[in-house]
Amino acid sequence: MQVNDMRPEFVRFQSAVPNRRGGFPGVFGLANALARSGRLDGADHAWWRSSNDWADAAYPDPEVVQPGCYDATRNPGARAWFRASASELLTFTRGYLDLLDRHDVAWVQLRTTSPGRIVYEDDVQVIAAPYTQDEWPFPPRPS
Repeated sequence: MQVNDMRPEFVRFQSAVPNRRGGFPGVFGLANALARSGRLDGADHAWWRSSNDWADAAYPDPEVVQPGCYDATRNPGARAWFRASASELLTFTRGYLDLLDRHDVAWVQLRTTSPGRIVYEDDVQVIAAPYTQDEWPFPPRPS
């Protein structure tokens, strides 16, 4: 067995294109933006509201548990990744991805065993800041 086979895997669903600030919002941020923009019909809006309420009750909010985990100065670019082992959360997220598909919001799925510098973790997710160039694992090319 290779060493990498023992490392946990993480999954992220995010926008396929950057937003106006150059970031790639995650699945819940994209769904929330759809709702705030008024693009959801009554049924989709009711589903979104009840699903958000359910998720808020079922899972910890990293920013509440560890304020500042998304702080742009201390943890630039920090973003949420689901643990691949969090099957209930991943199944739940499918409804949000279906909502995005119905409204032609392009998204991509990322998988990795190395999401970045982990600044928060719980049983179902981590918040990780992308590695910096100084943390890049390969030496620079010789000049």
